[in-house]
Amino acid sequence: MNDERLAVLIDADNVPYANVKEMLEEISKNGTPTIKRIYGDWTKPTLSGWKNVLLDNAITPIQQYSYTSGKNSSDSALIIDAMDILYSEKVNGFCIVSSDSDFTRLATRLREAGMTVIGIGEKKTPQPFISSCNKFIYIEILKVKEPVNEVASTRRKKTTTAENPLNKIDVKTIKLIEDSVDDLADESGWTFLGNLGNLISKKKPDFDPRNYGFTKLYPLIKHIGKFEIDERDTGVKNIRHIYLKLK
Repeated sequence: MNDERLAVLIDADNVPYANVKEMLEEISKNGTPTIKRIYGDWTKPTLSGWKNVLLDNAITPIQQYSYTSGKNSSDSALIIDAMDILYSEKVNGFCIVSSDSDFTRLATRLREAGMTVIGIGEKKTPQPFISSCNKFIYIEILKVKEPVNEVASTRRKKTTTAENPLNKIDVKTIKLIEDSVDDLADESGWTFLGNLGNLISKKKPDFDPRNYGFTKLYPLIKHIGKFEIDERDTGVKNIRHIYLKLK
């Protein structure tokens, strides 16, 4: 997925601007953002915070006036642009940054056309939009990098993701992992960890170890404690393949 060219389309009305740099860094892990656009009515004072970060991150603002009170015309502009980009065949995938369920049908249509669709939004994002994406990332797990001289002063005020995870490891999460391990197991019951993460993401697009306070899947698996773990040498220095099976 890292070689994919991505169109990043941001709904300014439904996501905060504080994590823009972290969002773009996260998107870059999944591909190259060749198109970056943000939609909103820039005459509104509520969007003034966005203006300071657009130039720094090379995001093109698209002006969309709110012709009718209570109607979000930015959604329509984003959807029209997305379809134009789809038919231009300039990208392999899309990243829709919004917490709005109005983009559910758009994400579904893009996937029907063979596009990879990544969603980024807040925890309040409705489930239909999350499920319509190949992968969904919560903004809350993207850490804002603080200046060195501010870290000490804010350490007591802020808790880390590990101390205050977005989600708790519940019975459903454990069963999801157990079922996925069983689905991928070979004749002796072992499952390669590298394949496990991909399958879980297909079943649950918003699954991310960071939601539970872990940077990677392996520490999460070890924390659950329901699996036998086998670290196998690959013949390459410092590189091992990790396999696991149910106890």
